[in-house]
Amino acid sequence: MRLAAIVLLWLATAGNAFADELADAKAAGLLGERIDGYLGVVVESVPADVAALAEDINAKRRESYADIAAKRDVPVAAVGQIAGKKVIEKTPAGQYVMGADGVWRKK
Repeated sequence: MRLAAIVLLWLATAGNAFADELADAKAAGLLGERIDGYLGVVVESVPADVAALAEDINAKRRESYADIAAKRDVPVAAVGQIAGKKVIEKTPAGQYVMGADGVWRKK
């Protein structure tokens, strides 16, 4: 599927100024990847800077998904789902991912 290839390319090349902080938050079990392509808060309460990090990254993802969706004339949610699947596949063991059932699990 061509759209999947585009999303995969975006995931591989998307520069993320917050990469280290994101990796730390995921490793600590505070943030995880959701099936819809966005980050989620795994625990009930996270530090404000971690919550802000997730919001910033999700805003950038939302914008990127919308750009890809507009260029391919597909729903934004479809782009997010493809990205979510790819990111979850790349998530290292021991980090949290949310399945289609809405439950957080360690990969």
